[in-house]
Amino acid sequence: SVRSSFESIPDVEYLPAGRQVTFPGPDREVHAIEYAPRNPSYEGLDGELPPYVAFVHGGPTAHVAPALNPVFAYFTSRGIGVVDVNYGGSSGYGREYRNRLRGQWGVVDVEDTIAAVRGLADAGLADPNRLAIEGGSAGGWTVLAALTSSDVFACGASYFGVAELEMFVAETHDFESRYIDGLIGPLPEALDLYRTRAPVNNVDGLSCPVLLLQGLDDPIVPPSQAERFRDAMVEKGIPHAYLTYAGESHGFRKLETQVNARESELSFYGQVMGFTPPGIPELELWRPSS
Repeated sequence: SVRSSFESIPDVEYLPAGRQVTFPGPDREVHAIEYAPRNPSYEGLDGELPPYVAFVHGGPTAHVAPALNPVFAYFTSRGIGVVDVNYGGSSGYGREYRNRLRGQWGVVDVEDTIAAVRGLADAGLADPNRLAIEGGSAGGWTVLAALTSSDVFACGASYFGVAELEMFVAETHDFESRYIDGLIGPLPEALDLYRTRAPVNNVDGLSCPVLLLQGLDDPIVPPSQAERFRDAMVEKGIPHAYLTYAGESHGFRKLETQVNARESELSFYGQVMGFTPPGIPELELWRPSS
């Protein structure tokens, strides 16, 4: 179970091995770490490629490295591969790579994440029809931006993600609001970009289910961000789920919250990708009434 994954280290045979990979992106190389599905008790069907989830880190100028990650093991032990993407803007690959994201947040991060999953599919490692994307905070912004600007992914999960920028810079603390100046541009000069890049303004381009997860006491990305995106999905009739957690801030701390969130995410992927995960509650999705 996900609870045991968080509370203790599972058998090493169930742990995925991280493999550093590069993929061709738009005029640039994209770095990532791939974790293939691994479960000694099961094998995939002959000729069937596994689904994959692209994990998008926050920051957005952070860096991920191969590591023992119980969340990744939770998914890979259940037949879902993971690709952890160091999109342009990530640290660890030199100044030029890090500077790719300057003024291009919502563009370069999306393009590089798409390049990673397409690279896996083109290599015959991932099912191109069962690709998902998930991330938190700034990574949640990339999730929502990717889902509203492309049709590559079958679904996506946003953990306390940014969906809109004007209210975000007004409501968040000063450091985060000034951070956006370098990622997109300063106000008022960049107001048009704030509006055109905001996923909540591009829901007309959304055609797949979305899972939103939000702490109700989050001072950095307040619940109003997820609520506005949820309302836009309701208006368009997009199947979705919006899960809120009282007492949780920016990043979930309680074990019961983490368990519920990951089990809900797995159920969500199962419903979209055509499998039924055993031993977990089925997530209820909102769907438009017929």
